[in-house]
Amino acid sequence: MTLNQQQIQRYARHLLLREVGGQGQAQLLKSRVLVVGAGGLGAPLLLYLAAAGVGRLGIVDDDTVDLSNLQRQVIHTTADVGRLKTSSAQAAITALNPDVTVDTHSVRLTATNALDLISQYDLIADGSDTFATRALVNDACFFARKPLVSAAVGQFDGQLATFKPYAEDKEGAHYPCYRCLFPEPPPPGTVPTCAEAGILGAVTGVMGSLQALEVIKELLSIGDSLAGRLMIYDGLAATQRIIKIKPDPACALCSDKATIHDLSVHG
Repeated sequence: MTLNQQQIQRYARHLLLREVGGQGQAQLLKSRVLVVGAGGLGAPLLLYLAAAGVGRLGIVDDDTVDLSNLQRQVIHTTADVGRLKTSSAQAAITALNPDVTVDTHSVRLTATNALDLISQYDLIADGSDTFATRALVNDACFFARKPLVSAAVGQFDGQLATFKPYAEDKEGAHYPCYRCLFPEPPPPGTVPTCAEAGILGAVTGVMGSLQALEVIKELLSIGDSLAGRLMIYDGLAATQRIIKIKPDPACALCSDKATIHDLSVHG
């Protein structure tokens, strides 16, 4: 793929990077990424992926823009209140970079449609806000053999990891999946939602931007992957640490003792 003059100018700072260059930029323009959720995480994630020239972005979200979203969901504006988040995000992406094709999926991700949607893309970035959706995305990515970059946020903190259980590490062991880290969702009511507990908007900007970076690294196969590792960010303490995650030998999805063989467990 040959970059045209406008693209050479637009991506000039990428082209200067030895790890990206013209070949890497052409790879980004050919890449297809599905983003689950156009909210606090999805907003900066989508904007940075679009700015980077990821050629095809899919957005899954069935919600509409609410005034309370605008404190952190920076891809939407006041004029978008009441509009589908997918439509609002598509307009912002197109205005930022016309090189990017946007697929809008204004539906809730379910066991019925997840595998079909996910199979259409090279990589999945999950910015959803419920354990049920994260588990569904993880399971569908496992069966479709697609890399998953997953982020989550709390009031002042965040977590980020990449899941590739179909691939092996340097020791020949397979990487863990999301269920290796969170085998079961927490009991109802134990983890408050954003609407219940609140969140500092800039935290979603930090984590969404880090998520975009990990997506780009996976697409270009550069740097050290977060597969098998979990990044934990504490905004109040201004600290970041990384812990290793090992595959769960009893994981219901990716172990030899697996009991989940399709998405029917999600109803």
